[in-house]
Amino acid sequence: MRGKVICISGIDTDIGKTVATGLMAKTLLLEGYSVITQKIAQTGCTGIAEDILAHRRLMGLKLFPEDKDGTTCPFVFSKACSPHLAAALEHTVIDTKMITRITQSLREKYDYVLLEGAGGLMVPLKRETTFLDYVEEQGYSLILVSSPRLGSINHTLSALELAQNRGIEIKGIVYNCHNVSDQTICADTRELFCRFLQKYAFPSVVVDLLTEKHYFKSETSFECLGLFGKGMS
Repeated sequence: MRGKVICISGIDTDIGKTVATGLMAKTLLLEGYSVITQKIAQTGCTGIAEDILAHRRLMGLKLFPEDKDGTTCPFVFSKACSPHLAAALEHTVIDTKMITRITQSLREKYDYVLLEGAGGLMVPLKRETTFLDYVEEQGYSLILVSSPRLGSINHTLSALELAQNRGIEIKGIVYNCHNVSDQTICADTRELFCRFLQKYAFPSVVVDLLTEKHYFKSETSFECLGLFGKGMS
């Protein structure tokens, strides 16, 4: 039986996808599942993708062999910009068929493959293909990372409607509460996200995400198993 692929995207860049992905992977590991993370493309660095390095640190693991040989993120570009442009500047294109083959090979070895996108849902991987197009084409389900910051309601509800229109299952929302100063806005936005998940017939699961230091200093668990249809053991 092949493992499950779940994509992680956000309403924008720097929304907390990488921390969320690493902590979700760690939680699944602690529940006894074999897990690997994958990054669809990384810009703004060279060598092993920075987000893959962050995932392993958050998981408390050394690099996997698949990290060292570039399997978990073969498309790494030095220019910090949209993946389609970063690839073009290095005279190449992102081969989505290759990414699919890699993901399928990882599914043969792991219970879960958590595939983190680059930027938001509509970020172009190629000039004619967005990350959302790719998720729809593959039939993957999706976890969306959002926050209570200004503009997040519009971006989040737009993402939910886009997903519903494309037939993509949203498994829930990781709600990045880092540096929240207004608890009234935070609570109201959280409740609104729950309500609209129900409206679009998605699981009404919203999981708060705090700073990564919170989970390591206090040894608090990231209670995200509801996103995977499981309860905490």
